[in-house]
Amino acid sequence: MAGQQPVDAELTAEAILAELSGFFAAATAGDPPGADEDYFALGLVNSLLALELVAHVERRYGIEVDVADLDLDNFRTLNRVTGFVLRKRSAGIR
Repeated sequence: MAGQQPVDAELTAEAILAELSGFFAAATAGDPPGADEDYFALGLVNSLLALELVAHVERRYGIEVDVADLDLDNFRTLNRVTGFVLRKRSAGIR
């Protein structure tokens, strides 16, 4: 997924969730967490992968993740990241 361009089209939650699941499948040798599984609590995400996730979300969805956005609750599960992306895009914060 490296080198992907930001998505300009209107995104659905399902499309974002599927793409994020693919990101985690690549990062976890094909064993992505479920949509509501806390991958930090499961020990699947270390600090490096957390940074890669933030960078991926910025690049892929054309949004800017500010310091205030780095609340773990925004990134704890695939569903929470999906909601975060949708909120940032709908607010026009890019």
